Amino acid sequence: MRVVIQKVNNASVTVDGELISTIGQGLLVFVGIEDADKHEDADWLAKKIVQLRIFPDENEVMNRSVIDENGEILIVSQFTLHAQTKKGNRPSYIRASKPTYAIPMYEFFCEAVSKELGKPVARGIFGADMKVNLLNDGPVTIWIDTKNKE
Repeated sequence: MRVVIQKVNNASVTVDGELISTIGQGLLVFVGIEDADKHEDADWLAKKIVQLRIFPDENEVMNRSVIDENGEILIVSQFTLHAQTKKGNRPSYIRASKPTYAIPMYEFFCEAVSKELGKPVARGIFGADMKVNLLNDGPVTIWIDTKNKE
């Protein structure tokens, strides 16, 4: 699994002009899934995301988590995180899982994050043409790949 995490003041998802999800202060998480991803990857990633200390403390040091801030999380599926760009100028998405595998993994991941956070997470609509609006705070943007736990 690959995620791009953005610390936001607010974020929302619109589909066909209809507001689907919205959050205030917290994290916007874009997630890409491949066939090699397992439930253990989702569980590890969920714990990592909610415990990331990327919110400022009273000394303006990034020392607090989204849990400490009572923040919200919005999770949006994004197969393009598995783009391969080595050859040519048109990305290949061959490593991204097909919906039959990706949708259940996406749902499992959302539930794992919700469990770790202690409250429901907002979601996009898997496979939809989503318009994502966000106000990045910092900016703080972090990339994590469960196959390369650095």
